[in-house]
Amino acid sequence: MQEGTVKWFNAEKGYGFIQPDNGQGDVFVHFTAINAEGFRTLEEGQRVTFEIVQGQKGPQAGNVTVIG
Repeated sequence: MQEGTVKWFNAEKGYGFIQPDNGQGDVFVHFTAINAEGFRTLEEGQRVTFEIVQGQKGPQAGNVTVIG
């Protein structure tokens, strides 16, 4: 698992990007990868843990969980 910060997330479109703590490039995140009940969304600046998985268009975040 990696940790990072939500760079931005568009709740209407259901996707955004996470900035990993390890300094690698931003990682795409889709709302279906968020571990939450009900409406799954993220807020800019939130701390998250995630895995890198292979998506249709390349690497993206999977198993995303908000810290705290």
